[in-house]
Amino acid sequence: MNKLFSRRAWCALACLVVLAALLPACNLAFAPGHALHVPDYLVGLAGKFMCYAMAALALDLVWGYTGILSLGHGLFFALGGYAHGMYLMRAIGRDGVYQSALPDFMVFLDWKELPWYWAMTDSFWYCLALVVLVPGALAFVFGYFAFRSRIKGVYFSIITQALTYAFMLLFFRNDTGFGGNNGFTDFKRILGYSITAPATKAVLYLATLGCLVGALLLCRWIVASRLGRVLQAVRDSEARLMFIGYNPLWFKLFVWTLSAVLCAIAGALYVPQVGIINPSEMSPANSIEMVVWVAVGGRGTLLGAILGAFTVNGLKSWFTAAFPDLWLFALGLLFILVTLLMQKGLLGLRLPRRPRRAAQAPRQELEEVA
Repeated sequence: MNKLFSRRAWCALACLVVLAALLPACNLAFAPGHALHVPDYLVGLAGKFMCYAMAALALDLVWGYTGILSLGHGLFFALGGYAHGMYLMRAIGRDGVYQSALPDFMVFLDWKELPWYWAMTDSFWYCLALVVLVPGALAFVFGYFAFRSRIKGVYFSIITQALTYAFMLLFFRNDTGFGGNNGFTDFKRILGYSITAPATKAVLYLATLGCLVGALLLCRWIVASRLGRVLQAVRDSEARLMFIGYNPLWFKLFVWTLSAVLCAIAGALYVPQVGIINPSEMSPANSIEMVVWVAVGGRGTLLGAILGAFTVNGLKSWFTAAFPDLWLFALGLLFILVTLLMQKGLLGLRLPRRPRRAAQAPRQELEEVA
C-alpha cells in the first residue's frame, strides 16, 4: 500500500503539474499569434476540467476504495458552487442591471431585502466556510442515518439520486432565494479584482491546480494508511470487519463526508471560471456522468479518476462541437465498452498484471489492520 504510485508515476505527475502550471504563464507572457501563446478559452477549459477531475477524485475515494456508489455527488458540487456564488453575487454591488444593493434576480422577483441566510455573504471568508460546512453537514447527517440503518448497495445509490433530484427541484423554485431556473451569473469581481481579467483567471486556474494536487496527495495518504486498509476492508468484507470488533459506521461516515467536502470545493472553484451556476448542476444525469468518469479512467486508482474526467470531458467538448446530436450515444457506447472490455478502465491498460490473491486475502488484510 505504501507504493500506491511508482517512482515513474511520481515523475510523470510532477512533469504534468509543471506543464499545467505553464499554461496561464504562456497565456499572459505571449501575445496572440505567437507560437507559444495559449488562448484564453483553453485556460478556462483546462481549469473547468480540473474541477471535474477533483470531483471524480472525491467520488473514487468513496466508490473505488470504500465500495459506496453515490449517484448524488452532483449535489455537493452544486452546493459548493452556490455557496461561492452567493459571495460573487454580493460582490457585484450596485453594478448590476438594476443598480441595487440586492442581486438582480431578487429585484426582478420583487424581493425587498436579503433573506436571513444571505447574511454576511458579502464576506469572502464566510462564504468559503459555507463551501465546506454546508455540504459537509448535509453529507454527515444524511450519511449517519443511512449508514446507521445499514443501507448499502443499489438502495443507497437510489437514495442519493433521489436526494439530489429533490434539491434540484427545490432550487428551481423562485421563492428559495437562489435565482430559480437562471441561478447566479453576471459576476463582476472576486476579492476586488475583475473576474474577467486574464490575471484573475490565471490565479483561479493555479488555485484549482493546487487544490487538485492537494486533494490527490490527501487521498493517496488516506488510502495508503491503516485507515485506507480499513476502508478497503469495508468494501471487500464489511461483515468480517465487524466480526473483529470494528464499527464501519464511523469509517464510512468520515470518508463520505470528506468526499462531499472535496466535491464542494471543486464546485466552488468551478463557478468563477465558468461564470454561472444554476440548478441543472444538480441534475441526476450530472452525478451519473461523474460515475462514468471514474469507471472510464479506472476505479480504485485515484489517478484513473483524473484521467477519466479529462478524457470524457475532452471527448464531450469535441463531440458537442463536431457531432452535437451523437454525444450521448458516444458516451453510452464508451461506458458499455469499458464495462465489458476494460473493467480496470483506461489506466488498467498500463498497470502491470498482478496475480490474483487467494480467497483468504481479505482476511489477511483485516488481520493486518487489527
